[in-house]
Amino acid sequence: MKKYNVGIIGYGWVSTAHIAAINATSHAQVTAVYSSRPQDPAALSAAHGGKIACFTDLEKMLADPSIHAVSICSYPQLHADQIVAAAKAGKHLIIEKPITLTLKDAHRVAAAVKAAGVKTCVCFECRYSSQLLATKSVIDAGLLGHIHYGEVDYYHGIGPWYGQFRWSSQADAAGSSLLSAGCHALDALLLCMGSPVESVTSHTTRSTNPVFAPYNFPTTSVTLLRFANGSIGKVASVIDCIQPYYFRTQLVGSEGSLLDKKFHSNRLSLDKTAWSELSMKMLDSGDVSDHPYQGQFQAFFDALERGESMPLTSLEEAMTSHLAVLAADLSARENRSVKLSEMSS
Repeated sequence: MKKYNVGIIGYGWVSTAHIAAINATSHAQVTAVYSSRPQDPAALSAAHGGKIACFTDLEKMLADPSIHAVSICSYPQLHADQIVAAAKAGKHLIIEKPITLTLKDAHRVAAAVKAAGVKTCVCFECRYSSQLLATKSVIDAGLLGHIHYGEVDYYHGIGPWYGQFRWSSQADAAGSSLLSAGCHALDALLLCMGSPVESVTSHTTRSTNPVFAPYNFPTTSVTLLRFANGSIGKVASVIDCIQPYYFRTQLVGSEGSLLDKKFHSNRLSLDKTAWSELSMKMLDSGDVSDHPYQGQFQAFFDALERGESMPLTSLEEAMTSHLAVLAADLSARENRSVKLSEMSS
């Protein structure tokens, strides 16, 4: 079994969770860190349980032949150039969301990865959560029948109490409510609905609470989606709420319904007057230390070992969700419905 050496691009809050998850997989280890701020190799090696080389020159790290893959944990506005550079250097890629902030960069990144032939993993890690794995199992078992309506909503008040707030409150770094956070909900909806998005219509607003005043973009959005098979869905992305974290899921099908961890199905002998309950852990935190990275990264390195693209969150699959997010933001800006065909290169 090959041991994959991984370099981290950007050393901050999210990278510490990536390092721990990568090192916990059965065949990968973080051996290098690139940061624009000089880091102490001895301190990082001691903190993360293995010898780590430190770089302040990204080209030098990417030129190191001992590094097989990189994990991009930098500011979102830097992702596109770093993805392209890493792909050209022949490194496999773990990419934090959002993939890019613009449509032009999304196409540039996709072209670079395809040309290089490297394998990819995009951090839509909620697909590997207990909540979505259990939900998808119910769908795949046919217990809901044909799903004609779905809602997945993201409620997470991201205020000054979060370290990322200093940059995530700025559009040139975070992009939008959907790009910075709610993309997880939209991606989850696409996973559940199982049909390409045909068009989206999105509207935005924001809280009047002064703690959210530093945001220079609308902090709440609601997006309606029409799917190619005729189904419809809705995604709310609310990062200016005063409440506990809540990743809400509601699906309505021809044979049953699901609401978070509750479900009902005509295809089972169930009490028609009450919900049945699934044994699952709900997504209940925005802290990166609670994200299901380890399962996702294990699947990525397992796929590398087989010479295959990873399931569920390769760049090719993740790009469908990313383009829908970019289409929703375009819809909100221009106050019109946007067809997904407009997002093609």
